[in-house]
Amino acid sequence: MTSLAYMFREAFNNFGRNALVVLGAILAVFISLTLTFGTVVFGEVVRVNTLQWAEDVRVIAWLEDDMTLDATAALQNEVATWPQVADVFYISKQEAFQEALVLFSNNDAMLRILEESPDILPASLRVQPADPEEYGLIVTRLASTPGVEKVQSAGDAIDAMIALRDGLQVMFWLLAVALGVAAVALIANTIHMAIYARREEIEIMRLVGASDWFIRTPFLIEGALEGLIGGALAVTFIVVAQQMAVDRLSDLPDWINLAVQNDFILRQGALVLLFGVAAGLIGSSLSLAVHRTLRS
Repeated sequence: MTSLAYMFREAFNNFGRNALVVLGAILAVFISLTLTFGTVVFGEVVRVNTLQWAEDVRVIAWLEDDMTLDATAALQNEVATWPQVADVFYISKQEAFQEALVLFSNNDAMLRILEESPDILPASLRVQPADPEEYGLIVTRLASTPGVEKVQSAGDAIDAMIALRDGLQVMFWLLAVALGVAAVALIANTIHMAIYARREEIEIMRLVGASDWFIRTPFLIEGALEGLIGGALAVTFIVVAQQMAVDRLSDLPDWINLAVQNDFILRQGALVLLFGVAAGLIGSSLSLAVHRTLRS
């Protein structure tokens, strides 16, 4: 217990002896993990908005005019049981007419056509895929379903949305890995400088019989603390910045949502703190290993 207290005391003393170096390490970790955590949070914002946009991308099945209400209800119930379908609802001719009036409110020619033939638009089923990637299966099944006259989907828009989502996810993870490696390297460099500054003291401890573990542990603790402090600052900064963005950009369009669930913030924030500690331990270990190699 006394040895453990000594190791923590030495780790904190190192903070005082090399205040500028330690501050530089903490700031380096803070910057790296701020970018990393910010990338993760931004990725979640993109994911949430992608799902929200996907809810508005539907497959439309135009129904034949001779479809009865009972046949339409049976078809709707059948489509709702398909595993690829998340939701399906019925749009009558009258509802389609009202929808068209809004869509073509700036097109006088189309409005005249609609007013002359209010029944020109057929009834339809609007189908929301459970997974946007499976819209093709829904289109194929609907096209061969009796009572369906024509099937229409925003295929190009869905494909573009999926490609954007996947591309951003890959970019986010590559950036997070690169920044994580940078954080480890910066901590390793800082601990190496601390070891070099105390090289004479370390040699004296070795001469009086101190074990390698007894000498190395304070540096490991120091690296872990630097990573923890830098990670805590990074999490705090991103959480505050994200909340400020939500509060101050409240006039954004409804289809843009900057809010992130608290559970996600807590879970990912805890991982960032753990990564900060792990980065500090790994960086310290690498620096100690290099120092031992050079010494030998």
